[in-house]
Amino acid sequence: MTRRAAVADSSQQQLALPGFDAAAVAPTTARSHPPESDSPAALPRAGREAASSPVVPAHPVPIVPETPQFRHPRASRDIALANVVVGYELTRVRRRSIGMVVSQEGLSVRAPRWVSITDIETALREKAAWIAAKLVEQRERARRHENARIEWRDGASLPFLGETVILVLDPRKTGAVLNTDATALPGVPRLTLHVGLPHTASTEQIRDVVQAWLQRQARRVFEERCAHYAQRLGVEVRRMSLSSAQTRWGSASADGSIRLNWRLVHFAMPTIDYVVAHELAHLREMNHSPRFWDVVRSVIPDVDAVRGRLRDEVLPALD
Repeated sequence: MTRRAAVADSSQQQLALPGFDAAAVAPTTARSHPPESDSPAALPRAGREAASSPVVPAHPVPIVPETPQFRHPRASRDIALANVVVGYELTRVRRRSIGMVVSQEGLSVRAPRWVSITDIETALREKAAWIAAKLVEQRERARRHENARIEWRDGASLPFLGETVILVLDPRKTGAVLNTDATALPGVPRLTLHVGLPHTASTEQIRDVVQAWLQRQARRVFEERCAHYAQRLGVEVRRMSLSSAQTRWGSASADGSIRLNWRLVHFAMPTIDYVVAHELAHLREMNHSPRFWDVVRSVIPDVDAVRGRLRDEVLPALD
């Protein structure tokens, strides 16, 4: 093999290395002391073709798609389910049946102490399609949640009552003031929130001022909607308070107390109305029986569609 052919072979091998830029190396190598006898014109026809042809491996290595993996942070066992590898958390408890929950962390399994691993994993395989679908759904939801993260800075955007609000740091203002541009072009946010902070304000300062404003707006909107639906449903709300729960949109007590997650204020009014009506309906039916849903449907006729939208909603990250 000639020296030039050896250089070409070496470049082709280096092309397989991650991050290796053969285009930057090959010309320099070719220009370094080119031997006259090895120039393409001096080579026989077969040699010229070999020197100019790409080197193809005799036995190409097939590319095998990576198997999706979902691993709970406290996983103690792994199992293959519906073409995915699942690392699940197993907890032994005093109960009669095997329970399984798919959350953002992953798959958790709770099983009686007397049930064997074989029986547990047989039960998981019977639910393999459901488990895999829920894990994919949770991962996609987490991705959307991360993409919705608010950047607490001048010019950032956040959702408010289903619309986009642009943050404007304006030290001339006190607190936070919402401005509306009635002449905004279609597709251009018409709402700007002027925050009374200097441009040197920290992300924590901006976040605290804006979230305090959002909570004030949430209380105002929720009290108004509670009064509206309480009259229509013939119930009395004795106390309405805001919550910061991570897993619940609202709750109701038999004494007439209602708690609503303040972060609902990010969503459009139909979603807020559904949650308010849902909790107020519990003041008549403290259950989820057909009678309860009839009460909700009496004021929210398209309850099923709104419930579906609420399940798809993604809240911005808190931090």
